[in-house]
Amino acid sequence: MPVKTDELIDNLSETLAPVPRHAVLLRLAQGVGGGAIVSFLILWVSMGFRPDLAQAVGTSMYWMKFFYTLSLALFAFWATERLARPSSKAGWPLLGAAIVILALTFLSGMQMMHTPPAKRMPMLMGHSSHVCPWLIVGLSIPIFIGTFWALRALAPTRLTFAGAVAGILAGAVGTFIYAFHCNESAAPFVAIWYTLGIAAMGVLGAVLGRVLLRW
Repeated sequence: MPVKTDELIDNLSETLAPVPRHAVLLRLAQGVGGGAIVSFLILWVSMGFRPDLAQAVGTSMYWMKFFYTLSLALFAFWATERLARPSSKAGWPLLGAAIVILALTFLSGMQMMHTPPAKRMPMLMGHSSHVCPWLIVGLSIPIFIGTFWALRALAPTRLTFAGAVAGILAGAVGTFIYAFHCNESAAPFVAIWYTLGIAAMGVLGAVLGRVLLRW
C-alpha cells in the first residue's frame, strides 16, 4: 500500500531532534581550541618561549601585540561563526577587524614619525622578518585544520569567503601563540609581518574553501 505524503512527513519528523542552541559556537570552539592546543605544544617543544617573557609582560608593546592578535582572533571567530550558517553575513565582525588593523596602522605611523630616519628601516625589518610570516603559517596549520573540520560539519554557503575568514581566524590565533616566542616589539614590525602571516592564511583558506567546504 503506497504511503501518503502526509504520513511520510510525519514518520520522518518523528525521528528529528532539535539542534542544540549553541551547536555552531561549540563546534567551532572545539576545532579552534583543539588546533590551538596542538600549535601551542609545537611552539613549546620546537621554539620555546622568549627568555625575557616575564619582563616583557610589563611593557606596553607586549600588550599591544597581545591585544592586536587576540582582537583579530575574536572578530574572525565571530565572523566565521556567522558564515558557518546558510546565507549569513559577517559585516559587523569584519568591520571590527578592520578597525583593529587601522588602529595598529595609525600607531605604526606615529611610531615611525617619532623615530630618527636612520633607525626606521631596522625597526620595520627587525631581526626576524625573513622567518616571521612563515613561522606564523606553520603554527597556524593545526588551527586551520581544526577550523575546517568544524566548518565541514556546518552549513556555509559562501565557500570561498567562509574559507578566507576561517583562514584569517587560524592565522590570528596562530599569531597570538607565536607572540609568546617572538621578541620583536615595534608596532611597524607587527603591522607588516604579523599581518602578512595572517593574510597568507586567509589566502590559503580562500583557495581551499571552495573545495574542502563543498557540501
